[in-house]
Amino acid sequence: MTFFWMRSRESNLSRRRTARVLLSLLCCVLFPFNSNQDQSQQCKLIPGSMALPVLEKKGDIILGGLFSLHDMVVEPTLPFTSSPPPEQCTRFNFRTFRWMQTMIFAIEEINRDGKLLPNTTLGYRIYDSCSTPHQALKAAMEFVGSEKSSGVEGETQTKGTCRGTVPAVIGDGGSTQSLVVACFLGVFHVPQVSYFSSCSCLSDKKEFPAFLRTMPSDLFQVDALVQLVMHFGWTWVGVIAGDDAYGLGGANIFANEVRKLGACVALHEVIPKNRAQTTLSSIVSKIRSSRARVILVFAVEQDAAALFDEALREELTGIQWLASEAWSTAAVLSTPKKHHRILQGSMGFAIRRAHIPSLQAFLLRLHPSSPHALADPFLIPFWEEMFQCSLGVQAEGQEHNVEGKPPCSGAEDLGSVTNIYSDVSHLSISYNVYKAVYAIVHALKAMRSCVKGNGPFPQQACPDANNIQPWQLLHYIKRVEYLNSFGDDIKFDENGDPAAMYDLVNWQLRPDGEMEFVTIGKFDETTGGKQKLQIQEHIIVWNGNQSKIPLSVCSSICPPGTRKAIRPNFPICCFDCVICTAGEISNQTDAIECVRCLPEFWSNTERTACIPKEVEFLSYSSTIGITVVAISLIGSFCTSVVAFIFSRHRATPIVKANNSELSFLLLFSLTLCFLCSLTFIGRPTEWSCMLRHTAFGITFVLCISCVLWKTIVVLMAFKATLPGRNVIKWFGPAQQKAIITLCTLVQVIICTVWLVVAPPTPRQLMQRKSNLVILLCDEGSHVAFALVLGYIGLLACLCLVLAFLARKLPDNFNEARLITFSMLIFCTVWISFVPAYINSPGKYSTATEVFAILASSYGLLGCIFAPKCYIILLRPEKNTWKRMMSKAATNKC
Repeated sequence: MTFFWMRSRESNLSRRRTARVLLSLLCCVLFPFNSNQDQSQQCKLIPGSMALPVLEKKGDIILGGLFSLHDMVVEPTLPFTSSPPPEQCTRFNFRTFRWMQTMIFAIEEINRDGKLLPNTTLGYRIYDSCSTPHQALKAAMEFVGSEKSSGVEGETQTKGTCRGTVPAVIGDGGSTQSLVVACFLGVFHVPQVSYFSSCSCLSDKKEFPAFLRTMPSDLFQVDALVQLVMHFGWTWVGVIAGDDAYGLGGANIFANEVRKLGACVALHEVIPKNRAQTTLSSIVSKIRSSRARVILVFAVEQDAAALFDEALREELTGIQWLASEAWSTAAVLSTPKKHHRILQGSMGFAIRRAHIPSLQAFLLRLHPSSPHALADPFLIPFWEEMFQCSLGVQAEGQEHNVEGKPPCSGAEDLGSVTNIYSDVSHLSISYNVYKAVYAIVHALKAMRSCVKGNGPFPQQACPDANNIQPWQLLHYIKRVEYLNSFGDDIKFDENGDPAAMYDLVNWQLRPDGEMEFVTIGKFDETTGGKQKLQIQEHIIVWNGNQSKIPLSVCSSICPPGTRKAIRPNFPICCFDCVICTAGEISNQTDAIECVRCLPEFWSNTERTACIPKEVEFLSYSSTIGITVVAISLIGSFCTSVVAFIFSRHRATPIVKANNSELSFLLLFSLTLCFLCSLTFIGRPTEWSCMLRHTAFGITFVLCISCVLWKTIVVLMAFKATLPGRNVIKWFGPAQQKAIITLCTLVQVIICTVWLVVAPPTPRQLMQRKSNLVILLCDEGSHVAFALVLGYIGLLACLCLVLAFLARKLPDNFNEARLITFSMLIFCTVWISFVPAYINSPGKYSTATEVFAILASSYGLLGCIFAPKCYIILLRPEKNTWKRMMSKAATNKC
């Protein structure tokens, strides 16, 4: 049986149901119940069983009490040849003893007052569960009826008589013990009101139909702890649980909830019940290696104390401890100064406290010389443990070991000792006991107030107030609702749980070296949609007497401008911070991903904001723009200088021989070619886009037409000197102007159609992977643009072919050789232009077109006019008719 229930804390639903069936069968065997039999026939003494120590008092209504007055049981070696000796409970717990005295105080207060239950006295029957499930189960069996040995008069009855089933039980404290007791008492529908069992599993009314509590469920405490962790941004938290239903259940729920919210559990360890040092040492080592700065200890105070003792031994410091409710205000941890070094700054939730008037005086009334001291099996071990002396009295049912203790003088006074028993400054669990007693009494009052014919039971029957049935009392306890003298609304929800309200306490050292529990906030589940957790951060003192919130993360917080990149095979909280790529931003910490900017925006250097992209075009202020303007103006100037030289020397043979009118028209067109390159500079507009391409196309056609006609004139002039030829009349000045105009008019028509049908327009080129908005002129119609270039190329190629054919004509009539060189340069430039234009990005495509215009213009200017200027200016002796005619005659010969 003991083994089964020790395993029950981690059993599933089917195991619990099986346990209920087994317990039901067990109870039917041990306590066969028959409503037609009298009470003396309803209980029998179990062969071989031994009576448990009990503190009881007579009354009209007897309430059961179950308290873990000792922290552990020393189980003797079983020889299996004789009856086992009684189990010895050790490590007396003063805090739990105060809880028991609070139950007695509340019962006596109700009896004195007499208003809630007039003409009725309450009694009690209290057992020690010794913090073990099987001991608690033994006591639970006593509550449903047992035979009692003889004892002291006034407190016992004659041997062979039976105690009846108590109508209600208050206790136990530990969740593991309550699981066992609730499952057993639930079979008999005996209401159980626990004051300290918080395991959420006990809220299952299918499994524990008779269980209620004045202690909030761990679900609420875990909710508070999770919100606390999230409030301070801790994403790398360790969890250490006690090896019981309370610790394991609460720690598992906490771990699951923080993971749902994106945090991670750095370690999840369990403190064994035997508290083996090797296991505790291993836990401390894992805490140190995990690098978690915040550790939640979800365990009872005894297990927590064992862990902290080991942490002290191994000098584990710098940890911000989070306390579960079980030890958040435990004096056994706060009183010893050895723990102050590691527990200062600890934080946890504690249930609501209250000051119970006259309780301290009641607690200090105890003395072994009191009339009923011998009837109290718990007073003697309490007294001896309190004053570390021996009374030399055998406690009922207990081993009495006084080895090494001096005898008590009898003059000891509880008022002279300050410890957790007499400390009533933090009455939380004691207040829960107090509320549990009053909840049952209010239920009893409601039972007695039932109006006949208007009852809650079948046929509207009322309960028999003189024969209280536990199942009837359970009905009324579930519906209890009243406002107590402390201003708290006492009631139970459908799961038998009270409203969850916690105080957030911070362990702070006072100047006198004592630890103080300072309330720094609260958690109120009843606030509904309002903020449940409220914290006063300015009064918090963190571990190590620090005022700065400790940082507990696996990886540092990713600042704005970066994103989290999860590390393979690591928890989600372990990540690297990766800078957002260009064009993406993150404007918050710990961004999961970067956000891409809109097409017209780009990320700033810090990758925290999208800013408008830089607009790029061939501006006058840029280096390329300045260069283009300078080259264009120089070219125009040089062309004007050449025109001026030709004008000053227009009567010379070299100018006349090369058709001065065509030369001046060519120089004029070259000037326009140089100047049209300026239209490609500056922010593109509708007018500039239309002007730059049409001006370029028309001026170049005019220029090439002049060169072409000069070549034709050279050829025709040579042919006209041959006998029988009379073709020169078709190539006079009028015909030249007409042909040049006609050739240019073709380009004008192409450009006009282009501008009408699909004109060039400004366009923004926004590339996703570029921080620039490129402003350029869209050709509008690629066919028209190709026709413009193609027509220029056609004229240039024709001119090149004719010039090549005329390259060997006499020098005095011949400039075909110069035109050949100029056309070779022209064609080479524009053939190279096409791939360069296509592959040049942004403004460089425009610059490529401009440099092609300037290069071809300089080629024409230099090849055609530079040699003539050289002769005019530097070799005037060659610029004579005689020289030219003599050279012509020589060439003819």
